[in-house]
Amino acid sequence: MMPLIVKALTPEAFAPYGDVLTAPAEAGRQYFEAGLGNLRPGAHASLSMVNRAPIDGLPLEVTLLERHEFSSQTFVPTDASRWLIIVCPHAPGGGPDAAQAIAFVASGGQGVTYRPNTWHHGLTVLDRPASFAVFMWRDGTQGDEEFVTVEPFTVAAPG
Repeated sequence: MMPLIVKALTPEAFAPYGDVLTAPAEAGRQYFEAGLGNLRPGAHASLSMVNRAPIDGLPLEVTLLERHEFSSQTFVPTDASRWLIIVCPHAPGGGPDAAQAIAFVASGGQGVTYRPNTWHHGLTVLDRPASFAVFMWRDGTQGDEEFVTVEPFTVAAPG
């Protein structure tokens, strides 16, 4: 498989997987409720903060993908530079279709909401340490998250 080349994150390109979140350009408030999803009545809202060290740079070898089958998952940078987003559709036989993966680079001013049941790579930051607020729904069961080992593939920086 050829290396995935990272693209800039845009709402249009990311739309099949969820929403891109950006602060309003002018004073005011913008709501991002439409992309939030909880498919389990017994699950509770979960808000956490996470810090991540940056990777050593690209290329990155991807061997593991995850999904939250019953919950959207939102990442809002609170102190970040660039960060990497890798998503893929479902394979016809189940699990992630890593051969159809797409990689995006987000700025520190962009957040995302993954739709429920969206295959994605774990939170990966570039350039410097970063912190994020993370929102999802959890009920404490194995349905909260699923991790799957995939045939390794590489994500590379644009030429």
